[in-house]
Amino acid sequence: MSGGLRVRQDMEKEWETLKAWKERVGQELDRVMAFWMEHSHDQEHGGFFTCLGRDGQVYDDLKYVWLQGRQVWMYCRLYRKVERFRRPELLDSARAGGDFLLRHARVTPPGKKCAFVLTRDGRPVKVQRTIFSECFYTMAMNELWRVTGDARYQSEAVEMMEQLVRWVREDPSGLGQPRLSGAPGSEPMAVPMMLLCLVEQLGEADADLAARYAELGDWCASRILQHVQRDGQAVLENVAEDGRELAGCLGRHQNPGHTLEAGWFLLHHAIRKGDLELRAHVIDKFLLLPFRSGWDPDHGGLFYFQDVDGLCPTQLEWAMKLWWPHSEAMIAFLMGYSESGDPALLRLFCQVAEYTFRQFRDPEYGEWFGYLNREGKVALTIKGGPFKGCFHVPRCLAMCEEMLDALLSRLAPVPRPQAPAAVPARPGAE
Repeated sequence: MSGGLRVRQDMEKEWETLKAWKERVGQELDRVMAFWMEHSHDQEHGGFFTCLGRDGQVYDDLKYVWLQGRQVWMYCRLYRKVERFRRPELLDSARAGGDFLLRHARVTPPGKKCAFVLTRDGRPVKVQRTIFSECFYTMAMNELWRVTGDARYQSEAVEMMEQLVRWVREDPSGLGQPRLSGAPGSEPMAVPMMLLCLVEQLGEADADLAARYAELGDWCASRILQHVQRDGQAVLENVAEDGRELAGCLGRHQNPGHTLEAGWFLLHHAIRKGDLELRAHVIDKFLLLPFRSGWDPDHGGLFYFQDVDGLCPTQLEWAMKLWWPHSEAMIAFLMGYSESGDPALLRLFCQVAEYTFRQFRDPEYGEWFGYLNREGKVALTIKGGPFKGCFHVPRCLAMCEEMLDALLSRLAPVPRPQAPAAVPARPGAE
């Protein structure tokens, strides 16, 4: 077989793989969204129920602000980006969820601190000393503005973004975190990750905000890259504020799924800047490295937590397989393949996606289980709770469908050249 023919056959095989996954991913996105649209809407108070059992039954009516913001964002993003989701009921539910957040998310308006948990009718139950409720509030408001044109949503998004930057880079006292003399000055990777995500969100097709937050995006990327430690052989979840490795369990802690999510955030940043060197570094350190160490060689799937020195992690759930790291891995490997063309990354996407579709999806009631034991058996039958809502699964499926569609258009096989027709012999020719 000639080299050219072999290359052509490999390309055709990749194209067929992409085509098959596009169909599977699109169908699954429809099923997942049907679950949330049927079971999660609070028609009385606005917002969404996220504590849903396997069949969608509401088992608790508490509302978690970060999940409210995520679901508003998800509905708006699908409405804006995917033609078949451009339906009035989706936009109406998103607006009702956004207005619920406007009325109730902030604990003591005009202060910006948001609650973590609200009652069904919006009374505050609990506050966290972190930035994540506020981050997803910002994402929701910006995306609502994009689909409605209502300026009050964008005003809320920009004001909250400015507060977040002040909390992270200037004065964190408003978060309520006391600075204790024995506590190490640590930086979890989640903080610069979320700010980088918001830079991407607010800067999309907005030259003014993109310019305003360009330096912030570079700062976030540099802070995330500090988590590459041990001479480039490990990514650690927490580092010292000056970028050094921390001592003890906190410093040795690894979260493979979070590293993969950071990887595709950084890939977006590298693509936006046209930085090919950064792109290659991210694929190596934030995609391939955590997969090699984090994939369970015995049962498949990504470990939830690891200890970089191979010691037993202290978290009880360390060996469990959770829905969101696998969702993020699917995005990361498909994005890496789309940008680099490396077929090894497509193979890793397929490996993760096959495991994920086989183990997490519920063919009977729809949506995905969130929590499996190490062997891949369902540990919790719930479909939503304080941490799992309408976000990681549909975001993964929607992004993968978009990337697969673009790849199929770009890599469409060229028709094979037809062999020249035989010239009929002339009568009487010898």
